[in-house]
Amino acid sequence: MRAAHRPARLPLALSACVLAACGAPAGPTPATDDPLTLTNCGAEVTLDAPPERVILLESAPVSTLRALGALDSVVLRAGAFPPEYYDAGTNAAIRDIPSLGEELDASGHLQISREVIIGQQPDLVLGLPDGISRESLAAVGIDVLVHPTMCPEGGGTTTFDDVADHVTTYGRLFDRQAEAGELVASLRERVATVEREVAGGPERTAAVLYPTVGGGTVYAYGRASMAHPQLETAGLTNVYAGVGDRVFEVTLEDVIAKDPDVLVLLHTDGEPRAVRDAIVTLPGADALTAVREDDVLVQLFNFTEPPTPLSVDGLERIHTTVGHGS
Repeated sequence: MRAAHRPARLPLALSACVLAACGAPAGPTPATDDPLTLTNCGAEVTLDAPPERVILLESAPVSTLRALGALDSVVLRAGAFPPEYYDAGTNAAIRDIPSLGEELDASGHLQISREVIIGQQPDLVLGLPDGISRESLAAVGIDVLVHPTMCPEGGGTTTFDDVADHVTTYGRLFDRQAEAGELVASLRERVATVEREVAGGPERTAAVLYPTVGGGTVYAYGRASMAHPQLETAGLTNVYAGVGDRVFEVTLEDVIAKDPDVLVLLHTDGEPRAVRDAIVTLPGADALTAVREDDVLVQLFNFTEPPTPLSVDGLERIHTTVGHGS
């Protein structure tokens, strides 16, 4: 039997933010010893105590868990955890967590069976690979949390407030409210610093793309993605701001017609040069201003999505590499 979770009272502004993010009804802060209930992707997840046996099936939450001092709750992991995301201490901590497998498909999605996860008897799973349903794990008493942006129904318009919501939710989940408050304050100041530095800068346009290495579909990120507030905060106008979708297919001809001044190319775990070549070597790509001026940044996917502290790292990378701070 797990001990009862004792959530601390949050500052009013943060409490309202978290409730909105989790989809829980507004109301008073839960009383001491109440279980923590979150609504995640339309499903209720109730935990009696901070989880102590977590299986991590995605790389995005690592920076938050580490900053909150909760990474030691992760007992197993699966998938790719590119070292470029983290500092040396975090990478060492990840290496110390036993792996259930690192097999990815051609799209970078984790390949793991439901039976492998169930056999480890976790009290919480972070991330949900393709082919495994929340219901199939819930049926055997295993709770799952997915970042709201990655829910099937989507999370609507995304802003840097979603980063704060993510951190604050994890602070409640792992009983690290004080640490979460400090982290949120630091992240907000870093975003504000970029905003101050780009104020009054020249007008420039940008597109965030996810190319397929070796040929194939090119995806672009619209107004509902974290790429949009990143570009806006960096003083760049998203050429796909008029598209309400998070991500969608585009042709090179369409990108050329919009002719962004800057290109940000995302990938999951590929070779940066190959990712860059997947766009810049295409016939006609030399017509792009971003290619001619060499204003192309290749960065790992979690530096943009989903909204986590890594998105603030990604913002700073855009600002200093291809933005007004470059």
